[in-house]
Amino acid sequence: MAAAVALLGASPASAADTAEVYVVHGIPGLTVDVYVDGQRALDDFKPETVAGPLDLPAGSHDVAITAADATDASNPVLTATADLAAGNSYSLVAHLKADGTPTITPYSNDISTVPAGQARLVVRHDAAAPAVDVRAGGTVVLAGVTNPQEGSLTVPAGTVSADVVLAGTSTVAIGPADVTLEEGTATFVHAVGSADEGTLTLVSFVIPGLHSAPGGVPAGTGPADDPALAVVITVLAVAGLGLVAFGGRRLLAGRAG
Repeated sequence: MAAAVALLGASPASAADTAEVYVVHGIPGLTVDVYVDGQRALDDFKPETVAGPLDLPAGSHDVAITAADATDASNPVLTATADLAAGNSYSLVAHLKADGTPTITPYSNDISTVPAGQARLVVRHDAAAPAVDVRAGGTVVLAGVTNPQEGSLTVPAGTVSADVVLAGTSTVAIGPADVTLEEGTATFVHAVGSADEGTLTLVSFVIPGLHSAPGGVPAGTGPADDPALAVVITVLAVAGLGLVAFGGRRLLAGRAG
């Protein structure tokens, strides 16, 4: 399956002639290699992990996801064309559509400055799961969300009350749950996997240093120390679905192409 990916519109990052890209693997049961412009950037990239940031020159890049240990990118599982604007931050999420077929969805990561004392939370629905409304601090972050929508909220750093209501109603299904967000960070949380197959799980990463000009080094996070996961945990719990743990993965090849 091929996907044309237009990756434009994110806020400026620190580099003047490159863009940073995260790769999120949300397809269950499939260890893969990731090629950029014909060169392998990620080897044995496991499901439910995040790699990045991958620093790429601005411009158009061919991205191919292949079976693990493929000798080249000639027989990809998924492909995409990534058009990158200099100084921006992006995510490429390999995941399942609502009907269970694999795809690649691009997102522009909002790395604009977070006001002093504030934090940003972004929740992305990349799983085959039912629609719900997610609220944080009493505000709907995701309304009637379906795959592959996202929602964002900037709130005072600290603890915010999050709950989940049935889509289009005020009936609380789960929560409230307390979510703690650090000052000057943006947390990106992805719900991935399949409801029918019982493989739903969570993948996230945090970009720090946004309380001033962006320039910090983003990092993947693990399940135990990522408080923002409470939001998506409640999303999936609405459907009565179990969760499995995920781990972080750092980039193996810093630059490809």
